[in-house]
Amino acid sequence: MFINFFYTLRDKGIPVTPTSFLRLQKALGMGLISSLDDFYSVTRSLLVKSERYFDIYDQAFAVAFRGMTEVEPTDAELSEMIKAMLSEWLKDPESMADALGLSEEQVKQMTPDELVAHFLKRLKEQTEAHHGGNKWIGTHGTSPTGHSGTHPGGMRVGGESRNKSAIKVAMERRYRDYSQSGPITASQIGEALKRIKHLQPAGPKDIVNIDETIYQTMRNAGEIEIVFDRRLADRLKVKLLIDNGGWSMDPYVEIVQVLFHYAQFQFKELEIYFFHNTIYSKVWLDAQRHKKPILVDEFARSDPETRLIIVGDASMAPYELADPRGAIYVGQNESRPSLDYLKFLSKTFRHTVWLNPQSQDHWFYTWTVKTIAGIFPMFELSLDGLEKAVHHLTSRN
Repeated sequence: MFINFFYTLRDKGIPVTPTSFLRLQKALGMGLISSLDDFYSVTRSLLVKSERYFDIYDQAFAVAFRGMTEVEPTDAELSEMIKAMLSEWLKDPESMADALGLSEEQVKQMTPDELVAHFLKRLKEQTEAHHGGNKWIGTHGTSPTGHSGTHPGGMRVGGESRNKSAIKVAMERRYRDYSQSGPITASQIGEALKRIKHLQPAGPKDIVNIDETIYQTMRNAGEIEIVFDRRLADRLKVKLLIDNGGWSMDPYVEIVQVLFHYAQFQFKELEIYFFHNTIYSKVWLDAQRHKKPILVDEFARSDPETRLIIVGDASMAPYELADPRGAIYVGQNESRPSLDYLKFLSKTFRHTVWLNPQSQDHWFYTWTVKTIAGIFPMFELSLDGLEKAVHHLTSRN
């Protein structure tokens, strides 16, 4: 079981090392883990090295040691779960009959589907809170259906777990906000900026690498060989283009503003431009997109090593992207479709990404999103997505 759990964590994307797993085996061998609660805490401490994986760990733990599904059950799935519990309850038909308000003979004559239907009916019939007892679906007491009770093998329906076992703690998903997936929040900007710092520096080797210098000097039998490295605080040239208009971007205004604010301090050579929905012949230096237009064609003179980062949801009417007259700005007459300008930017800059604040699950329901994702590498504006985007920017030649 423990070996399978190890591989489950690896399959979920948690970077568990064999060394840490051996430490867990040593702790088990020394008798330091005497309960499932101990196993939950010790295993997480030894195998999971970052809080960003805590939520994934909790889900994997609950599945491995409870068999629960990883997603919220649908009505059909709930029925299947009830059937599974009924198979256990039917091993004790007397208690089962008492719990459902039926005679033992009635229970024996009913099919599993009828018992499920009776259970669901009991849920609908209850019109007031019930505390204690062994019949109604309520709290405390010994009914196998309810919460906060003590019936062995019972299924909790609603309420909050009071017996804080390891499995129940894992099921609470307390670390959901620490997860790498999902839309990024303002409180996670600091973590996101750490990912941005992974951009590889460039420039002259003018700082002494002390460890490497010592190593090379020892190899040379004491003859000093000074090894130099590039500075980590080197400058990167970044062009950041932000979609700051339209109702579809309204839900993401706050987080984009925060990202904009911190980006100004993160990069010393940063140019920020604004556009609405998509990019045509002009972008703007002012957020109002009125006074300071810049021709996109001028970007051809930029350093080709410049990183181009575009932030937007890529959602718009198809004609805005494909029609030469698709621009919706008042007084703006275009002769080429936006697609031409996007392809121009993609060819001009070797290092480009498009950060989409929408959940990736929703991207490919929209034609314009699919089309733009075919021009620029597109990543979700989440911790995980930003990490992948930075890796893409730094690994591409």
